Amino acid sequence: MAKGHRSQIKRERNANKDTRPSAKISYARISVQKACFVLDAIRGKDVQTALGILAYNPRYASSVIEKVLKSAIANAENNNGMSPENLYIEECFANKGPTMKRIKPRAQGRAYRIEKRMSHITIVLNER
Repeated sequence: MAKGHRSQIKRERNANKDTRPSAKISYARISVQKACFVLDAIRGKDVQTALGILAYNPRYASSVIEKVLKSAIANAENNNGMSPENLYIEECFANKGPTMKRIKPRAQGRAYRIEKRMSHITIVLNER
């Protein structure tokens, strides 16, 4: 544990913060596996190429990830003063969220469980 006054500890903690522009969506109704198919396609690409890939990708996850990417671009422009032409996707990942459990009735009085999975999707940008 760090020594010193509480304000010193907070100052040290805030000095190590990540200043790269990012955006996150929590509790997206997509499983992590399905989101990662789309995220793998855009990882490391520049922003314009990634938006083109997402616009023509038929998967449902691409429309959600496109919104997150546009939000990250807006954060980079407004908060960090970066130009969108120089941005590329440095990190993008999906973490597991909570799972909604539902019951589906089946034959002979049985009940099958349906799991509706959620994910937390994060996109981090950087300048070239």
